[in-house]
Amino acid sequence: MSDGNPDPTTGVPDLEWREGTPVAVRFDDPYFSIIDGAEETRHVFVRGNDLATRLRAGFHIAELGFGTGLNALVMAQDWTGAGALRFTSFEAYPMGRDDMARALSAFPGIDATPLLDQWPGDRITLPGVEIEIVQGDVRQTLPAWNGRADAWFLDGFSPARNPEMWGADLMAEVARHTAPGGTFATYTAAGHVRQALGAAGFAVERVPGFGRKRHMTRGVLR
Repeated sequence: MSDGNPDPTTGVPDLEWREGTPVAVRFDDPYFSIIDGAEETRHVFVRGNDLATRLRAGFHIAELGFGTGLNALVMAQDWTGAGALRFTSFEAYPMGRDDMARALSAFPGIDATPLLDQWPGDRITLPGVEIEIVQGDVRQTLPAWNGRADAWFLDGFSPARNPEMWGADLMAEVARHTAPGGTFATYTAAGHVRQALGAAGFAVERVPGFGRKRHMTRGVLR
């Protein structure tokens, strides 16, 4: 997740820590589930996009909110095929390296060293995953992007706390930058988000969420 309020002296998000989990002060929202952030990624984004049956070399994942980099690291750990996946992430306020290392230390089963050794950076290579970080306000950077994703990870902070990341115009840009038959998944089930994605051209489905969240949302471009 992304867009923590940046410290004006450093340009990195202002964080506080709760049970080892970074929380963006601006939105009072954690970067990942306190229960198990890696399994949350697999439930919401991997299974939500049916990636087990779809991944192939060159498959393009795009993400709103790089945050700690956990989603990219999970994909690098789980992808065992030949060739590399493409992973484009839109991030307004990249996390500082020390904060990222502290956050990722909560996942001893995931080797974060290849990411941390290259962070911060606009292009990062993990085993089997080629990452591009697009920095800036996504409402400006996504419309200017010339790519199209096969699957979207919509991972901004809660729509109630960060509405700028979930507006109808931005969801329309997500659809415009989705390959035919492409998909999205997100942890949120907010009605206005589902409506915006449906209006943008996705067939939207509400499904069981992760942990204490009853529902999440996924969809396929019609």
